[in-house]
Order: sequence, then C-alpha cells, then structure tokens
Amino acid sequence: MAGCVALMAAFTTETIAQSKGPLPKNWHLLSYDTDSVYGTATEKAYKELLKGKKSTPVIVAVIDSGIDSTHEDLKGILWTNPKEIPGNGKDDDGNGYIDDIHGWNFLGGKDGGSLKEDSDEATREYYRYKNKYGNPDSVLAKDSKEYTTWLQLQQKVEKPSTQFKLQYKTMSKLQENVNKCETILKNYLNKEDFTVPQLDSIQTTSQDVLLARNFMTRLLKSAGDEPATFSDFKTELDEYIKELKRKAECTDVLPNANRQRIVGDNLDDINDRHYGNNDVMGTFGYHGTHVSGIIAAIRNNGAGMDGVADNVRIMAVKAVPDGDERDKDIALAIRYAVDNGAQIINMSFGKPYSPNKSWVDDAVRYAEQKGVLLVHAAGNDGNNNDSIPNYPNPYYEDGKTATNFITVGASSTGRGNEQVAGFSNYGKKEVDIFAPGVQIYSTIPGGNKYGSASGTSMAAPVVAGIAALILSYHPDLSARQLKYILEKSAAPLPDGSTQVNKPGGQDEKINFADLSVTGGLVNTYNALKLAATIKGEQVRGKKQKAKMKPLKKN
Repeated sequence: MAGCVALMAAFTTETIAQSKGPLPKNWHLLSYDTDSVYGTATEKAYKELLKGKKSTPVIVAVIDSGIDSTHEDLKGILWTNPKEIPGNGKDDDGNGYIDDIHGWNFLGGKDGGSLKEDSDEATREYYRYKNKYGNPDSVLAKDSKEYTTWLQLQQKVEKPSTQFKLQYKTMSKLQENVNKCETILKNYLNKEDFTVPQLDSIQTTSQDVLLARNFMTRLLKSAGDEPATFSDFKTELDEYIKELKRKAECTDVLPNANRQRIVGDNLDDINDRHYGNNDVMGTFGYHGTHVSGIIAAIRNNGAGMDGVADNVRIMAVKAVPDGDERDKDIALAIRYAVDNGAQIINMSFGKPYSPNKSWVDDAVRYAEQKGVLLVHAAGNDGNNNDSIPNYPNPYYEDGKTATNFITVGASSTGRGNEQVAGFSNYGKKEVDIFAPGVQIYSTIPGGNKYGSASGTSMAAPVVAGIAALILSYHPDLSARQLKYILEKSAAPLPDGSTQVNKPGGQDEKINFADLSVTGGLVNTYNALKLAATIKGEQVRGKKQKAKMKPLKKN
C-alpha cells in the first residue's frame, strides 16, 4: 500500500501549495506554533519532557516488504535474535525458523530469493469462485451472500482490468514525457535533481528547455503538497505506474502461479507455517525500509533524518509483496513477531477482501492476549471504511473488538489547500486517528539513500513510533493503555480549522472531527504528558513465550 497509490489524484487536481518557505524534511516531527506545519510536536517533547530521562529498549516489528539491513540509519537499530547463531544453518532457538537473525521472510523461496510480485485478493477470489462453481451466475442462489460477493468480484476484476489497461497506457505516455523533460532539464541545470524554485529561475531562449520547464513545473505543482524535489515525485510516479501495470495484467495470469513456484507452501493449510527464508532484505524493500526509518532511524547521528523513537529495535518480518498480502502470511507474521518479543507491530498494508479472516483474527487475538499493540494503515483509496471494508481490522467474527488495534489515516502538511491527504481512507467508526502522511522523508534502499513518500503507510509508522517512544519511557503500560493514550491525547487541527476537503471527493467539505473516532491528530507532546499520569497495568519482559499450537483450519 505504497504512497504512490495517491498519485492519480495529483494529476486530476490543480492544488498548488501555499508558499511559507521550504517544507522542512522533518516536518512531521515539528510543531505548528513554531514551524507552521501540522506536525506531531515530537521534537518539542524531546526538548521539554524527555531531556535527561532514561528509556528502555522497545521491539517494534515491521510487517512489510523487507528492510535494507545495510542502511547507515537502520543497521544499528535492527533487532537481533539472541538465541540464534548466525549462519550455522540450524534452528538454534527451536522456533521453526532457521537463522532468523533479524526476523523472517514469509515470501522466501526454499532455495533462496523471494516472491516479488503477487496478485491482488479480488483476482484470487474471482478465480477461486470460478474454479469452485464453474459458472457462479447459474450455480449460486441469487439471494445468497456468496452471490453478492461474486457480483462485487466481477465489478472489481473484469471491468476494471480494461480501465487499468487504458490508464496504464495513458500514464506510460506521461512517463515518457517526464523522462524526456528530465534529461533536458538535468543537462541544462547540470544537476542530478531539481526543485520547483530552480525550475522557476530558468531563463533561456531554448524552446526545448522552456517547454520542459513549463511542463515539469505544472506537473510538480499539481501533485497536492508540492514534492520537495523532482526525484521524490519521480519515485512515486514510477511506483504508481508499476502498480497500474500489475493491475492491468491481473486477469492475464493465474493468480497463484508465482506463489506456488517460488514459495511452495500449502496455501490452504495455516499449520504449514515453516516456509520462507531468513532474507529479510531481498531486492524490493523500498516500502519497508521507508516505514522503518520513520519509526526508528538513528537520531542525532548527522545522517539523513531522525526517526520518531530513540530507543527501538526493528524486527523485520517480510510478508507484503507487490500486490495483496496473503492472510496466511499476515497471520503467521503477527504470531512470529509476538512470539519473538515484539511489543508493537506496524502494519502498513491492507486490502478489500480477506477470505481467511479467521486466521488473521486468531493472530490479532493472540497479540491482544500477549499485550502487543497493532498499528494499521487505513488505506489510500479515499474511501469511507465505515461502508467499504478494509482488512485487517479489529472486529472479530464473534462480534467482539480487539483492544490492541489502532487504525491510522493520513493528514497533510497544513501548507497547501488540503488539511487531510486527499487519498486517505477515513471513517468515524473504523479509523481511530490521523497522523502526518504526506511527503514524509525517510530511509530508502540502495546505498544509504533517503527520499519522500506519501500514504497512510507513512502515517501508521508515525503513530507506531510515538507508541514506542511512550512505551520506552513508561515501560509498564499495556497495549490497551497505549491505545487509550494515543487516542485521548489526539489534538484538533492546530490552526483552528474545522472544515476540511473530504478525502476522495471533489471540493466537498466535511468536519474533520467526523473523519475518525477521535476526530484528531496524533500528538507526541500531549501523549507523553498523559502517559505520565497513568499507572501501568502490565510489567513488560516477564511474559512467557508460548509455543504455537496447531491452528484452526478454514
């Protein structure tokens, strides 16, 4: 669920960021009263509330696409399995996973490598129905829940695949023009990257350069909150087009073929769980690397950027491919994280169908019983999650609700015309809180690099980082208490705005308070002040590690 999903809106709007000086790269950590941004007051909290205080390490599991374990800002804060001997090819701790030094890769092949591209869940369900029923239209009862689902699947798979092909063709043409203009402008400016102010300063008689300048300026300024640099924009554009290509081709391939060829597990058996490998980095860990940096990139080391929390160990759990994650992988990833000591789990992914929801529910309940907080991204479709399902969610099939689950929407910088990210999902019942999720600068793979990305995928780790920060200074708090603190301390929009552009809408206004349970933005300063007044109800570090029992089959 990368931030690139939000790009389509950027090409259909004329939003231009209001100029209040350059957007600070760490804007999400700052405060409105000093920096005119909708930040989290994290730096203020460090300066005024935490100075001179001691903290304890907190383990945060990142269930995602993988992490660049060699990055300068991450390698020093990776969780290391204390009971595993590196590289001896043995399962030293007896947990069923060999050489899981920094985590586990549930997308890994038996002979190395990883599953990179997988299908989306709607396509998988579409083919499952066809394989099971042949012609569901004639077999299923017209008043059944299954038939209603089948009609939805037809709408999501058959017709959209044609639309995605047209969109991919259009966006590919745009990409060609962007690449041509990029070459012209880089040669003229003699720079590997450029900003809008640098484009505005170009004065020349060359028609090619002027056309390239005008085209690129309009494009960058149309992308919601203006990207810091061209490279930030280009990264998200390329990711978005790659996702379009995958969706355009989704009905042209068997949806389980890649999975079966590379991973080789039994997809229908939740107890077939010891698959994958220990390669938590792989070749496509952009998303997970960016998320991890937001949470815990080493602070005050003079490199790149600072994470939210200053005493975290990141446990890498690779389970999210290009495409939709599998319920089985997510259920086992949650259990792996819990069993190996994670206290907070970040889940920046989601999908509209969950055929094995009971498996995930069992894992969420397991985490709840063990006092582990789950932080989940709300989604990037501009949808109301109250009416359009997004999974996973905290609602068990027995009607009960998990007390350790918090869902996060994406707020904007406060510098442009949007207070809330136009792509963000929302919901007065289903989304708990909003957090910065636009132009978040963080770590990316490939040689100690950094870049900006947008999405609720970026907002969730902001909240996970704040939760870890609170827990590191107040280690006796339970997951239930952490959720309460984060939500109770949420703040209204700091400039006094109450009406915002409705996400996914066209110039429609809505009360910000109606977009989430709390109606507010996460605020580190407020949360730490509240945490200091609450007596912890759980002593961390004394829970017994439970061995996994056979799980229920669907």
